[in-house]
Amino acid sequence: MTGRPENAHQARLLRLLRDKGGRPRAELGDVVGLSRSRLFVELDRLVGCGLVERAGPAASRGGRRSGVVRLSTRLRFAGIDIGATSIDVAVTNAELEILGHVSAPCDVREGPDVVLGRALAMAEKLRGEGLFDELHGVGIGVPGPVGFRDGVPIVPPLMPGWDRFPVREVLGRRLGCPGLVDNDVNIMALGELHAGSARSVHDVLLVKLGTGVGCGILIDGEIYRGASGSAGDIGHVRVDDDGPLCVCGNTGCLEAYFGGAALARDATAAARSGRSPYLAERLDQGLTLTAADVAAAAAAGDAAAIRLVREGGRRVGQVLAGVISFFNPGLVVIAGGVARLGHPLLAEIRAVVYQRSAPLATGNLPIVLSELGDTAGVIGATRLISDRVFSAS
Repeated sequence: MTGRPENAHQARLLRLLRDKGGRPRAELGDVVGLSRSRLFVELDRLVGCGLVERAGPAASRGGRRSGVVRLSTRLRFAGIDIGATSIDVAVTNAELEILGHVSAPCDVREGPDVVLGRALAMAEKLRGEGLFDELHGVGIGVPGPVGFRDGVPIVPPLMPGWDRFPVREVLGRRLGCPGLVDNDVNIMALGELHAGSARSVHDVLLVKLGTGVGCGILIDGEIYRGASGSAGDIGHVRVDDDGPLCVCGNTGCLEAYFGGAALARDATAAARSGRSPYLAERLDQGLTLTAADVAAAAAAGDAAAIRLVREGGRRVGQVLAGVISFFNPGLVVIAGGVARLGHPLLAEIRAVVYQRSAPLATGNLPIVLSELGDTAGVIGATRLISDRVFSAS
């Protein structure tokens, strides 16, 4: 069984080796501000508790060669990303490189016993493939508000039956390791920070357009959750007093206009009315229309589908314009299933934001699609739990 870091110096060394990979010992002292003798003491303690290992000599630069150290190759983390309609489970090494990843459709409305049972079965499948014997931590994302301190969902609109269910306790106990639970957009933001387009940016908005709509907020490289954990819930910002009913019980929310369910609703209406021949053909084949169908229809020049994309992008842009003027991020990343509408959607969002936001906030603001796609959540979940495991607190 591995130990835990004993002090802040050891924690900094572990996170540096996680984020930058193995390094010669001589390089590490300058980065973490330790003398050579103190650095060697701390590294020896980390080797002794099984968190770090020696990896041979570094390349020669003249003189005595320094030894390379890296995180233990035995360390394993699991990331579980529970969405409204799917589950992704991955196992990573200590540097958060994905060793195995499985995905399956699943309706979160089936309740915690069914959904968590499937997630555990998927983790056992990866264990059966020889990817781990022991897990050192599991990070979990769920599609709703989370009480982060207690590891439980709090009145999640898309998750009936999950309110205050002990997700962290159940999965941590069953997998035999520490666990943390957060909102799915927060772990996606951490994934982009670790391995995506936000690697060199500290103040970031990650906008997820999926069945639900939400926003992960990174301030100086750290997730901002707000006083009670509900920061970034832009899906329930009202954009029209007379708009459609939302799952939260209010009317005219952004999610009611351009969440995955809303897009499927409007695409089906366009198909049935004859306004979209492309979507009508898909519907006649007995298929349930999704964002992917709308994207394909728009790419084929279907006027009704193009209108859906533009209207949705305009609504998202309207909300984001205000958020960007208030927050002044260095990067906005658009992610989630609805983001598969791609560059036509991105172009509409950009046009509205750049027109409506304060010029000082948008003069050098990139708005981009996620680089990581379906792996953002699982990478971010392992980043979340590794931050805790590699902490002296």
